[in-house]
Amino acid sequence: MRIRNATPEDAERLLEIYAPYVEKTAITFEYDVPSVEEFAGRIARTTKKYPYIVAEEDGCIEGYAYASAFHERAAYDWCVETSIYVAEGARRRGIGKLLYGALEDSLRRMGILNANACIAYTRTEDEHLTNASVDFHKRMGYAEVGMFHDCGFKFGRWYDMIWMEKSLGEHTATPNKVVPFPKTTEKAE
Repeated sequence: MRIRNATPEDAERLLEIYAPYVEKTAITFEYDVPSVEEFAGRIARTTKKYPYIVAEEDGCIEGYAYASAFHERAAYDWCVETSIYVAEGARRRGIGKLLYGALEDSLRRMGILNANACIAYTRTEDEHLTNASVDFHKRMGYAEVGMFHDCGFKFGRWYDMIWMEKSLGEHTATPNKVVPFPKTTEKAE
């Protein structure tokens, strides 16, 4: 398994991974699958400051993870929101753990101190949503910090949103300035 930086040229494959999440699940509250061009633009915008990485096996991307601004105001510079998607046929093989480990390492090098995950949650699991993502985040060391009730409507029903966080470093009175993600890191596993 090879972990590398994503590029806009990866958009078509990443969209193949993402599309089933849009079409079949409430994991994302996006209703329509974006175009390849829109997805490439998302990658390009994210990588101006934050890591966007892929897990590649035998030349095929099997999953991806990225970070984005938690909020735009300067006081939030040390916080990010994380996202992860693994291909349907590649789940439960440790790819998510590898991706999040590499993402968190990159964020620490940048000076990020808080990783936040905004996760769709259901009080009653159904064919569109289980709480496997919450369980994954717990295994990765994230803790629940809040919940919004009935805030996302998809597939004719309401879903909750749970926020989870993980501290990535020490919170001091004089934190180091956050630096943009360097584009040259690569990790082979």
